[in-house]
Amino acid sequence: MLQEESDLSLVIAQIVQKLKGSNLYAQLERQAWASLQRPEIKLQSLKEDIKEFFKISGWEKKLQNAVYSELSVFPLPSHPAAPPEHLKEPLVYMRKAQGSWEKRILKSLNSMCTELSIPLARKRPVGEQKELLNKWNEMGTDEPDLSLFRPVYAPKDFLEVLINLRNPNYENGDSLSFRTHLGLIQVPLKVKDIPELKEFFVELGLTTGQLGIDDSTQVPPELFENEHVRIGQKVLAEQDSAAAQQYIRQGSPTALRAELWALILNISSQPEDILYYEQLKTNVIQHDLLVDSLIYKDVKLTASNDDYYFVFEDYLYQVLLCFSRDTSVLGHFAYNSASPPKSYIRGKLGLEEYAVFYPPNGVIPFHGFSMYVAPLCFLYHEPSKLYQIFREMYVRFFFRLHSISSHPSGIVSLCLLFETLLQTYLPQLFYHLREIGAQPLRISFKWMVRAFSGYLATDQLLLLWDRILGYNSLEILAVLAAAVFAFRAVNLMEVTSLAAAEAVLADLSTLKVMPLLQIFLFATVT
Repeated sequence: MLQEESDLSLVIAQIVQKLKGSNLYAQLERQAWASLQRPEIKLQSLKEDIKEFFKISGWEKKLQNAVYSELSVFPLPSHPAAPPEHLKEPLVYMRKAQGSWEKRILKSLNSMCTELSIPLARKRPVGEQKELLNKWNEMGTDEPDLSLFRPVYAPKDFLEVLINLRNPNYENGDSLSFRTHLGLIQVPLKVKDIPELKEFFVELGLTTGQLGIDDSTQVPPELFENEHVRIGQKVLAEQDSAAAQQYIRQGSPTALRAELWALILNISSQPEDILYYEQLKTNVIQHDLLVDSLIYKDVKLTASNDDYYFVFEDYLYQVLLCFSRDTSVLGHFAYNSASPPKSYIRGKLGLEEYAVFYPPNGVIPFHGFSMYVAPLCFLYHEPSKLYQIFREMYVRFFFRLHSISSHPSGIVSLCLLFETLLQTYLPQLFYHLREIGAQPLRISFKWMVRAFSGYLATDQLLLLWDRILGYNSLEILAVLAAAVFAFRAVNLMEVTSLAAAEAVLADLSTLKVMPLLQIFLFATVT
């Protein structure tokens, strides 16, 4: 009990400290001073009166949303004396693996620099700046020669690293259960089984109304959909992040989704946010970075070839180029197992005082990175709002999909959860695929790394991302990946090679997410 209280007081102190530096804190202070002029504020009961004023004027709700937003990304509680690296990742072997992976990425980037004789960063000449400014809204028409550039890494390279991950303190002897040796991921992490998943995703149950099922043409809208929309409008009127997060677990109506996601992520487009975005844009126009070419290349290879997303090519360049310059993203490295890469000013190699983070946001894009932004373009058409939503989605969720950690929503845990679900509930299928050299994870890994973006139809993808936001967890990605294998199990049992298995699972665009999840979690005999 005492331990819980001290944990809580520590969390409160850290959140207060964080909010003190925020714009909201300054606004609250101004409002408090302004309220002193009001006749209902009495000196004898000053504290209570100001609290009441905040409540009536809606500022209390804004403060609650800000605290809720901080709690959503707050690291799991740890010992107060734990060093900062423990907040990033408690397991030493995971930290080492992430460190050596980062060195490999940086080496790949530096060797590309050397091969192509291109600097990591340069100031653009004035003529080039003007040209870029003029075509800012139509960068997709540009056709730079990117043939010499290659993605720093692709998901399959990252998978090889995860497959070779081992806990040096763990004895891989005969005493282990037979099942442990079947999967590709060989690290002992605790993942949920189906009964625990049923409890966690209880709102997805067969007896609860779901958008993605109960809004189908066969079901009259008055039975569920109309009422769900009415409640959604009420949640938005209340402007309560926690209520929106609970509501969205049953799916979001299309017309309300953009506002609900912004409320859950605590994004409200203030003038200073738009100004900040414009500053990032200015930075892009003034300086050319090597990662710009990687972003261009990635968009050309992925989103530009996608039937759903090619129309958003210009938006993707704008958002991703600004993102690479945004130093506020560095803040998430406090709870991310990764560390931002460093570079040195020319001629000062090895001197720490001349070290700078490169790129400025600390995130090197990989093959498929632009697909994290593409689906959001359907919801937000104003670039600065689109940018804020993506940045918040990244620092809450997406960074976990390409860094090595023991977090339950980290990619290692997701891979292990996927393999465990298949081994436990579809053992024949798992064994068959393993025997023919088609390990299921080799097929599903790319889906999970991209959070299924580019694989599902957009309406289905947005229903899936509703649940990621609703449960503040990425575990649903592993459950869906296992559900897809279960759905195609009959065909997969007949294949005799990895290529044939991949062909069976090549097109997921016709799949309906919610029926698959419900059947796998709640209608399968366990």
